[in-house]
Amino acid sequence: MTATYVRACALTELEEDAPKRVELDGVPVALVRTEGEVFAVSDICSHANVSLSEGEVEDCQIECWLHGSSFDLRTGKPSGLPATRPVPVYPVKIEGDDVLVSVTQES
Repeated sequence: MTATYVRACALTELEEDAPKRVELDGVPVALVRTEGEVFAVSDICSHANVSLSEGEVEDCQIECWLHGSSFDLRTGKPSGLPATRPVPVYPVKIEGDDVLVSVTQES
């Protein structure tokens, strides 16, 4: 399987610890620049249909603003209730000033 990467935004558009919502191929994605890396996770909380990009980022976790569940930006796993299911995590590449994300897998 080969990942297909699409440009999500410019690296300079991402502020440290400030999530940015983008839509790639119809998929809502929360981009986060933290601890010297860029992460991409589903922008929809697995517990409620809420945008994660409106939440806070701390210690490589993004917190859902509505019920307080946090998700690891590296794995998508929730660190506390009420969420019990992980959110999808997408591969990220940086090329120059472009942030590229793969939300699709091609066989």
